[in-house]
Amino acid sequence: MKRVAVLGASGYTGRELARLLRNHSGVDVVGLFGGRDGVAPEAPELPVDDVLEMLDWSRVAQCDGVFLCTPHAASAELAGRVVGLGVKVVDLSADFRLKDAEQYKLVYQQEHPAPQLLSESVYGLTEFARAEVSRARLVANPGCYPTSILLALRPLLEAGLVDTHAQIVCDSKSGVSGAGKNPSTRTHFGASHENFLAYGIGTHRHAPEIRLHAGTERITFVPHMLPVFRGILSTIYVPPARGVTAVHVASCLSERFANERFVEVYSRGLPELNRVQMTNECHIGVAACDGFVVVVSAIDNLLKGAAGQALQNMNLMLGLSESAGLT
Repeated sequence: MKRVAVLGASGYTGRELARLLRNHSGVDVVGLFGGRDGVAPEAPELPVDDVLEMLDWSRVAQCDGVFLCTPHAASAELAGRVVGLGVKVVDLSADFRLKDAEQYKLVYQQEHPAPQLLSESVYGLTEFARAEVSRARLVANPGCYPTSILLALRPLLEAGLVDTHAQIVCDSKSGVSGAGKNPSTRTHFGASHENFLAYGIGTHRHAPEIRLHAGTERITFVPHMLPVFRGILSTIYVPPARGVTAVHVASCLSERFANERFVEVYSRGLPELNRVQMTNECHIGVAACDGFVVVVSAIDNLLKGAAGQALQNMNLMLGLSESAGLT
């Protein structure tokens, strides 16, 4: 049995991890902790019999792996301390997704708290980084929007199926849980119910992450908020390279993900949110439209976009079956 803990377990992703770990036969949960020293955490809706506790470093030191579900900046400081104890870390914040401290400062408007760890952190888009994740002691779990886009787009870029001079448009819609559990004027029920809006156009913090890990600046990312709790659906308008059709794109994606447990490429039709909610799966469909190849990708933002992918990564880091606790 591998020993694990969750730091910052009072939020939505912490709750999801608590549920997943409870049904994981290969791990012993040492603790579900708050994320700040000496501060009693707020009690979330955790699975029955699970208890949220004050952070206890003596028990953290007994772990083989730790999940950080804490805000950016706070996560980096915690990661340095946990790694210093010889414990492996999957960080669900944004602190290690960008590889350059200056870019981090530009995007997050503050100095990076642990720049010495940036060079060794591994970007944990699991299906593209298994070998690196397996050897890592610090994994940056990708953001939810980037996961939905990169899984569908990276195989096409790597195969040279995208016009290298044209802009790729990623139009993404997320449930309100993507904004976290703290209420705001945009996410409380009265504002989100029967409403739909675009936000963060040109300023969203996931845009630099998407461009960095796609390997191109030619991406326009427009996020929207759906009046649902969970799920992301990304519609990606791909300008095809000369001679490339939707059939070629679908074939490329089908071949790339043929043996992947958590990625399904449709042979016909397009994904919908209710097919991926409460799963760790990414569903991808392809269609032709007015000179573009349109690729539609759907995930549960709290699972494949956060806690589920984090568990995939931790399983690999600890030498466990990648799908343990997720099927």
